[in-house]
Amino acid sequence: MVSGTGVRLLAGAMIVACMTLVGPSAPKGTLFARPLPAGAPEDVVPNRVMTWNICNPCNESGQNIGRAADIATYAPQVIGLQEACVRDVERIRDHLEYQYGLVYQVEYGSVLRSWSRCGGLPWRPGGFGQAILSAAPMTDHVSVEYPDGGSEDRGYMAVTTTVDGRPTRVFNTHLAQRRQEAVRAEQADVLAAAVARHDRAIVLGDFNAVPDAPELAEMWAVAADADPECRSGATGTCEVTTDWYSKFDYIFLRDIAPAGHGVHLTRYSDHNMFHADVDLTDPT
Repeated sequence: MVSGTGVRLLAGAMIVACMTLVGPSAPKGTLFARPLPAGAPEDVVPNRVMTWNICNPCNESGQNIGRAADIATYAPQVIGLQEACVRDVERIRDHLEYQYGLVYQVEYGSVLRSWSRCGGLPWRPGGFGQAILSAAPMTDHVSVEYPDGGSEDRGYMAVTTTVDGRPTRVFNTHLAQRRQEAVRAEQADVLAAAVARHDRAIVLGDFNAVPDAPELAEMWAVAADADPECRSGATGTCEVTTDWYSKFDYIFLRDIAPAGHGVHLTRYSDHNMFHADVDLTDPT
């Protein structure tokens, strides 16, 4: 039998051993943080934005830890997530802060309460829709449900936040599922009208349509994709963003210059991450 004093000494030794393994208490010293690739940013990149449909349901083991690591690898100033459950976003945000030292504000554009997708109690299901994470404060948040969501309620959200040191209106959307072209056309018209009211805007989202799809015509009329080689009539030069080799994910820029972009494979979704660096320097 171990005496009370012996138990306390043993417990103290275990705590010291654990602290030795874990290291300092700073966020980047946690035991469970997945190491980032060499060259990953140490802090958020102030002119970088990202869009990512995180897939629901996908149920990959450890998916929120993995999602946070994938985001931290590129450390955007602003991230637009689609198919996002509030509980998942909360966990991703916490992992980003406590494992990688990246602190984000969050706003939600939930348009659906779904127990089957997001869990929770049947009479209190989790919110499902879009979310925006920003390293800077966000203001003037709106969440708009499209008049016709198609087979599932859909909408857009918008906030004003800081990108590349300047206040910018940022939208995030998810248009109707495939084979619902007429519904998407109506949704894109609603979104384009809202974007057109701003001199400068960034639109993130999963549009469920390839670049030359007729339903995206109004969006192309008010903004350009962050990939300068990708235009409405040139699908062959657009990088694919899905596991089925289509470009469905866009970063539309209105009166903002692109300064680089990347499409990144991930095991945690059937959509790739798409990030863009932008230049908001006013012309001289």
